[in-house]
Amino acid sequence: MEPNFDLFGHPVREGFGNRGRPPYEPTEKDRNKVKLLLALGWANQRIANALGVSPATLKRYFRADMKQRDAMRDRLDARRFEIALEQANAGNVTALRELGAMIDRNDRMSIEASMGKGRDDDRLATEKVGKKAIDEQRAMSADADLMAELESEAAAQNARH
Repeated sequence: MEPNFDLFGHPVREGFGNRGRPPYEPTEKDRNKVKLLLALGWANQRIANALGVSPATLKRYFRADMKQRDAMRDRLDARRFEIALEQANAGNVTALRELGAMIDRNDRMSIEASMGKGRDDDRLATEKVGKKAIDEQRAMSADADLMAELESEAAAQNARH
């Protein structure tokens, strides 16, 4: 018997909507889809909606993949580099150009990351001022403002101290 498909191409399980629904059986295609969506940074609820399962079912059957959420983007990028390199080695000029662009983009990101680390640390160290220091600075500036105002009043009245 050939499986039925819904509007989006997902197979409709037997007994869908009836009592005693059969347990979910993840396929390799589903596993790859979860890995891709994790690499794209999707939330669990959104991934579950894309698969047509509940978030609990997603956690139950894809727990190992979900634990590696942070590594999925790196794996996706690495696979893209592999494919571009294979195509470039096969003589595909467009793939060679794309590989060059990908390498440039990767180098730019690593340079920006290394430059950004030092700046953030230095800026945070100089910007972080405690409450007591802030209050002391305000008190000093208030004293200076008060003295300037008193001197201007005294100069206006030609009084001497």
